[in-house]
Amino acid sequence: MTQQIELDRVTVKGSPTEMGRQAGEAFRERARAFVEMRMGYIERYATEQGAAFTVDGALAVARASMGIAAEWDPRGHAEHLGLADGVGLDPVLLYLATNMTDMRDVLLLAGAKGTPPPPDAEGCTALLVPAHTTRAGHAIAGQTWDLNPPDVDYVVAVHRLPAEGVETWSVTCAGCLTLMGMNAHGVAVGTTNIKTWGARPGVGYLTVLHRMIRAGTAVEAARLAEDAPRAGAHTYWAADAIDQIEVEAAPTFTVRRDASKGGICRTNHCLDPRLVEVEGDAVHPSSAARLKRVTSSLADEGPHSVDTVRAIFSDRRDGLDSVNRYPEDGDYAATNAVLITVPAKRLALACRGPADRGRWYTLGFETGG
Repeated sequence: MTQQIELDRVTVKGSPTEMGRQAGEAFRERARAFVEMRMGYIERYATEQGAAFTVDGALAVARASMGIAAEWDPRGHAEHLGLADGVGLDPVLLYLATNMTDMRDVLLLAGAKGTPPPPDAEGCTALLVPAHTTRAGHAIAGQTWDLNPPDVDYVVAVHRLPAEGVETWSVTCAGCLTLMGMNAHGVAVGTTNIKTWGARPGVGYLTVLHRMIRAGTAVEAARLAEDAPRAGAHTYWAADAIDQIEVEAAPTFTVRRDASKGGICRTNHCLDPRLVEVEGDAVHPSSAARLKRVTSSLADEGPHSVDTVRAIFSDRRDGLDSVNRYPEDGDYAATNAVLITVPAKRLALACRGPADRGRWYTLGFETGG
């Protein structure tokens, strides 16, 4: 039997700055290697895009965006500064590398509409399963996180026990704020990437998620995503025992939908006509195939449970365009982490790597929320 991929975890405590510094120190070498790799991608974009994209331009966007983030979420900004100190890197450089897709889009997708860059196969698959479609009567929410195959080496889980505020678990990359996770109130959050025109200096998506994961309810978390001065386009999801909400967000406007009438799946292209009108690239076959597969599975393969959701995230029936993506597929993206949550039970399960290759961990809470 092939050895399962393990997930390194760390617990941090104290003020936001102290927690950031502890996480940075715990994963220092891995975070520095992650930033070096991400800067390599940014330099590649500069070579491919010519005058539209430069490393200095990306750094200027990150500097302006980090300033906006500092005003919008001071606690998140303090933790980012602590991370930078613990890792031993300039905070602006770290903000650029960790929020790379947003900072890239500000340079490539500014303005009302223009000639888009070629479509990417990047992206994740998220789902929201309402309680009435599950075996146990409890909603389930989760996602795969798919991006550059080498990113799997940097996936970690950070358990935060703040001096003030709610206990959280984030599944993320070394040196990053929250990518997806859950808090002790039973509020789970996550994201998938989309592209639209109108990107501008603003709050990076990790800052948005890091603020969302401290919310008391899914409704509050969704509102935070809607109200944030966002840099680029993303979808954000938030789930608790009562509500499961998705926010499809362009930089300057959002569309909300909820799972009250049935399960929701999201991949990496725009669905609402208002966002389709300003979409920044063509729909990639991978995104279309994954949306079709999971939408069908949610409708036809229930009632659902953690096991059926894990099976959906392990699905290889569509080959290169499957939900479950392997690095040996040779595509732009691979599945680097998976999260499944049952908010009513405060249950968060995570693995590093594909759902059928990673060792699954229960991310437990010490406080009552």
